[in-house]
Amino acid sequence: MRPIADVDVLILMATALASKRRPAELAEIVAAVDLLQGAIPLPDRLGEAIARLSILGLIRAEEGGLALTPAGQEIMAGQPRKANTEERILATKGKLAGYVAKGESVAIALTREQLGAAIQVHKAAKRVLGKNLLMPKPKPDRHFKVEGRWRRASATRGRPS
Repeated sequence: MRPIADVDVLILMATALASKRRPAELAEIVAAVDLLQGAIPLPDRLGEAIARLSILGLIRAEEGGLALTPAGQEIMAGQPRKANTEERILATKGKLAGYVAKGESVAIALTREQLGAAIQVHKAAKRVLGKNLLMPKPKPDRHFKVEGRWRRASATRGRPS
């Protein structure tokens, strides 16, 4: 088993989260990392992690975005459903540490400018309400009356005795 950087696990999980139906743009992956961790790593660390994961054959560039390869999907499959984020990160880190690459893959090389632009796009979208779909939505207050339920008839009222 080799040592695995935490940012590698975050990028793998964020790519899985952001690219469910189509390849995810870099800004969507940055938003997913922010959702998972609550902070965005430096652009250099993001670029290095994406390059390492692509060399291992876990992510690939497709149609203007990044997506998981079948090997990456296999690592992400079987995540514990009721686990919190930290437990999922540890489970993914364990699977990633035991993964052995099959063959050679091409590294995805992203420039610092591309990564910085993706981070800026995410930060700008974060300021606009309703723009970022990956961020959790605030829960509504439940103490207000639900429309249409003003009074509830008692169980004995209106029934013949």
